[in-house]
Amino acid sequence: MDNFVNILSMISLVLGSFFIFSGSLGLLKLPDLFGRIHAAGLIDTLGSGFIVLSLILYSGFSLVSFKLLLIPLFLLFTSPVSGHAIALFAYESGLKPKTKVNKK
Repeated sequence: MDNFVNILSMISLVLGSFFIFSGSLGLLKLPDLFGRIHAAGLIDTLGSGFIVLSLILYSGFSLVSFKLLLIPLFLLFTSPVSGHAIALFAYESGLKPKTKVNKK
């Protein structure tokens, strides 16, 4: 049973690292602010959630696990709100999303 929990913890850590890596590439490669906000939201919710899940599985279920569980819960509520606020402010300031225009 101990090996099974360690394997689940490693899988969760690898998944979290993958989402953080792919979101970081999105921050570098996406052309405008709105796409980058989406990539940052991916990093916050999925990446940190899987990494904290890995820490919870590895540490066992205790008071520390409960405190670790509060971290992704806090990020789950604050990340979309802050991303939406930044995007709304940017849009109202005159920044428009880049779109593909068909030229004929």
